Amino acid sequence: DKGQARDHWDANSRTDASDPASRLPTGCGHHDHEEIEALSSAKTFTPRPSDIQRAWHVVDAEDAVLGRLATEVANLLRGKHKPIYAPHVDTGDHVIVVNAAKLDVSARKAVEKQYYRHSGYPGGLKQQSLQEMIERHPDRVIKLAVKGMLPKGRLGRSMLKKLRVYPGAAHPHAAQNPVDHALPARARKAQ
Repeated sequence: DKGQARDHWDANSRTDASDPASRLPTGCGHHDHEEIEALSSAKTFTPRPSDIQRAWHVVDAEDAVLGRLATEVANLLRGKHKPIYAPHVDTGDHVIVVNAAKLDVSARKAVEKQYYRHSGYPGGLKQQSLQEMIERHPDRVIKLAVKGMLPKGRLGRSMLKKLRVYPGAAHPHAAQNPVDHALPARARKAQ
């Protein structure tokens, strides 16, 4: 039995030197070298600066869940809602967030979530709870949440510069004709 199996394998593994298809590496199938090269050399799409049209959006943060609001804002800042989106180019829009002080935060998270910063000196660690941060600097809560969802480095920093956050309903950007951007239902507190 073993001898027959070996003979069968030897018969199937022989190649005909005159057949060029038999000399192709395994896995190539019927494609020739030029076709394979053409398939593997697709160009990365890079939008030109003239292609990028920046709109202005107003997002109302009243009764919005922090993380879901931040996800929506980060997608607008990155430009993921546009057909010309490219991850290595800033194609995003300007975003204005109003009513930042009226976020929906659970009582437990308001106390347990901590924000840390360090002065650089020994013993210079400062910490604030989410509740204290919303009372003192509601704009920073949203900016920090969005910052964590953007690319790191200068690309992310340039995207973050297009975010403006205000604790109340008023903002000074009426001249830019911003469009209201409705958050999806899952981003709002369930009534």
